[in-house]
Amino acid sequence: MAPTTQPTAPTLQRIVPNIWCVGTAAEAGAFYAAALPHTSFEIESRYPMSGLLDFQEPFAGEPLTVAVDVWGTRLVLINAGGEFRPNPALSLMLNFDPLFFADAGDDAAQAAAARAALERSWAALSAGGRVLMPLAEYPFSPCYGWVEDRYGVSWQLILTNPEGDPRPFVMPSLMFGGAAQNRASEAVAFYTEVLADAAPGTRVPYGQETGPATPESIMFGEFRVGGPGPDAQWFTAMDSGVPQDFTFTPGMSLEVRCPDQAEIDRLWDALSAVPEAEACGWLTDRFGVSWQIVPENIGELMEHPGAFERMLTMKKLIIAEL
Repeated sequence: MAPTTQPTAPTLQRIVPNIWCVGTAAEAGAFYAAALPHTSFEIESRYPMSGLLDFQEPFAGEPLTVAVDVWGTRLVLINAGGEFRPNPALSLMLNFDPLFFADAGDDAAQAAAARAALERSWAALSAGGRVLMPLAEYPFSPCYGWVEDRYGVSWQLILTNPEGDPRPFVMPSLMFGGAAQNRASEAVAFYTEVLADAAPGTRVPYGQETGPATPESIMFGEFRVGGPGPDAQWFTAMDSGVPQDFTFTPGMSLEVRCPDQAEIDRLWDALSAVPEAEACGWLTDRFGVSWQIVPENIGELMEHPGAFERMLTMKKLIIAEL
């Protein structure tokens, strides 16, 4: 039975996960629309026919961004070259809460419907992909799995306890490993200080040495942006319990939509820690996480004649010059 009850989703999503696609954004959008419940996609913008940099010329007229709506949460797929790829350092957790399936019947029927929907999505995402943690029962969930799909995007699918506090269906999840190992607690404190209306949530330490993780390292943590209440976006954070040879890259970035230039300036100054990574509104923070700091009406601004060419010359975006 398909899910029929809308999960909690922010009415104004301030932070939008962006996924780097190697020329496959439209194809991936169609794939996710078929693989995930209550999901649709549309080609949102295209590359202009002129004014492109040399490496962008093969994309002239092709889709630039593809918007994917996953049960009320917006993702953006960026069509580009092979410079970057997603990896498990930044994944997307799908929260299959039986409460989202209220129309299925009683509690047992809701749980069965949630599990069936999870298993359908797991089968679709894992086809042609790579299983990172098998779909199975774990101490924290009766049904959980972590998979990297055919496009390199990592997904954590979890059947949650309906008696817990409600969370959105989609939650971006940051794993601190490699060069960022054991910095999850520091990162949560930093992000909740810098981002508007943010606050920490649950924090569960390992309690003992686990691979590269110390007893104080975070086995599971979370924080919200916006809210409290239905407008909140939730993010999870953890320190890796096994050594990793990768960390965050622009393969998956977090786009912050700002109401004005003052907020763009504030976030840029607070977040940017790698000057050589600054380009076209993109920056890298002290943990290696990539962010895009953009005006909330960026789509409208990019329709202005010459705006795309002017953006290519900028580091921090200047609204008045777009």
